[in-house]
Amino acid sequence: MNNGLKKYLLLLVVVFLSAGAQAQCAMCRAALESSDSGIKPEAVNDGIVYLMAFPYILVGLVGFAVYKLRKKKTAKAE
Repeated sequence: MNNGLKKYLLLLVVVFLSAGAQAQCAMCRAALESSDSGIKPEAVNDGIVYLMAFPYILVGLVGFAVYKLRKKKTAKAE
């Protein structure tokens, strides 16, 4: 297996293993345990993960766009 394929496989494993991680901070957990508001902690966890995902997606898209632009620029130079 070449190094590039190993890196992609490792990235996929890390992404899929981290999907089940708990995303609640200690303060959110304490507030949910002490209140009887009817909010399920799983719903709060899902909301936190949902909000956390977008900055990573945006950074990934910007990085990909920069990569494509640099690749196109070096192809024109050759």
